Amino acid sequence: MKMVTRWLMVLMLPLLMAGAACAQEYTDGKEYLSLKAPQPTSSGDKIEVLEVFYYGCPHCYRLEPELEGWLNSLPDDVAFIRMPAVFDPSWEPLAKAYYTAELLGVTDKLHTALFNAIHKDKRKIRDVASLQKIFLEQGVSASEFTEAFNSFDVNAVKLPRAKQMAGKPPNKYGITGVPTIIVNGKYSTSATQAGSNQNIIRVMDYLIAAERAALAATSAQ
Repeated sequence: MKMVTRWLMVLMLPLLMAGAACAQEYTDGKEYLSLKAPQPTSSGDKIEVLEVFYYGCPHCYRLEPELEGWLNSLPDDVAFIRMPAVFDPSWEPLAKAYYTAELLGVTDKLHTALFNAIHKDKRKIRDVASLQKIFLEQGVSASEFTEAFNSFDVNAVKLPRAKQMAGKPPNKYGITGVPTIIVNGKYSTSATQAGSNQNIIRVMDYLIAAERAALAATSAQ
């Protein structure tokens, strides 16, 4: 029975690849790039989609509605992760703010609040006190914020990894701007490459389908 299943997968592979292409074919080096060195993922057997972003970036802010709409129908075999970029030491406080919210389990509230504070309300987020104020407004106590913001997990684990993977170029993901999407540790795309925020989503879906087909082919061997 196992042998029959394998042969069925082999026969279905061309159809799977056609599905990956969808109605649009995208080109490596144009709408997306293959990473020079594929990077490990942290999503187990799921296809990982990772957004590298910066709260101070207006392009990242404008991409949010597109991503949120896409996340409403996230496939079961796909995991979505965010990683703050740290291209400059001045970006570290906002990167720490993201990981602080993540550690406290309030990312759903704080992620939007931080973007809106900077781009919609035009607030100047220049120091820890101004960051703490936003957390307080979202129901996080001063002691909870301080403990998480200064925690080992944020400062010795999460932030160093972000600086390694998406820090000042050259970095592990080979990116030079934000927002950038990394698919399964193998491919990157951005609005500059894809042509628009809407096309980022289309290219993401294309790469996800291609990865799904490749995984199916591997499991059939």
